[in-house]
Amino acid sequence: MNGPAIHTDALTKRFGTLTAVDQLDLRVERGEVFGYLGPNGAGKTTTIRMLLDFVRPTSGTSQVLGGSGADPAVRARIGYLPADLPVDPRWTAQTLLDFYGDLRGRRDRTWERTLLDRFDLDPSRPVGELSTGNRRKVGIVQAASHRPELLILDEPTSGLDPLLQQEFLILIRELVTDGATVFLSSHVLPEVEALAGRVAILREGVVVAQAGITELRRTARTRIDLRLTVPADPAPFAALPTVVEATADGDLLRLVVEGSVDAVIKTAAALPVEQIITHEADLEDVFLSYYTTQDGGRS
Repeated sequence: MNGPAIHTDALTKRFGTLTAVDQLDLRVERGEVFGYLGPNGAGKTTTIRMLLDFVRPTSGTSQVLGGSGADPAVRARIGYLPADLPVDPRWTAQTLLDFYGDLRGRRDRTWERTLLDRFDLDPSRPVGELSTGNRRKVGIVQAASHRPELLILDEPTSGLDPLLQQEFLILIRELVTDGATVFLSSHVLPEVEALAGRVAILREGVVVAQAGITELRRTARTRIDLRLTVPADPAPFAALPTVVEATADGDLLRLVVEGSVDAVIKTAAALPVEQIITHEADLEDVFLSYYTTQDGGRS
């Protein structure tokens, strides 16, 4: 199908005097994994609830799979995992899957069974008897069991152990290979970095960055360690305009550089440097750079 999987235009939600989401413009293309990042309270869940028409926007518009999240026909093509899936504790996993399968009017029982086996779930056990991790697994299975065109996932691996987190990553990659789109809301940065091609970073309801992972990495601060043959003196480096932090520990000099490293290399060339260690920028560096401010903002 043509057109983006998700498109919002100036989408805004206010609760009284609180603006939870402000003038949100997003475009998520079909077949991509899009990471939606921000700490708790940034507005991620409110965004998802507007996309699915659980709450109405104060202003602005959104489209999902070319239609409205309020349309049952559109909803049937979406797999949704909320941060906290409310389930009657007396229900079994199978009862839950049957309920959602009937509600959507579509299901793939063979695939459903495969997912239950992959996540080592007994579908006959009441949900109230399951651990937090196993309840999360039930939620993942219900979201993916009908092979949706679009998966909207809110903190999907919360409560999963590392092995099951890896199984989740494998599952998402398989679904995307088959053509699914994934909107992944999370504050678990390694998870997003492992899956997403593009991300948006949300801060107090406002998108402060939206770009590809590779592009965002180029904006991150560079960390450089210089091992000298003499005691390290950070003063020459601290005076450089691109160095935001310079500390010494014996013969080790630790630098944080924002922008070009040219001046750092030229300064280091005059010193007896034994070893240079550079640390590749990751998504955490980028994320923290948008949440570390000088104006008293949230950090």
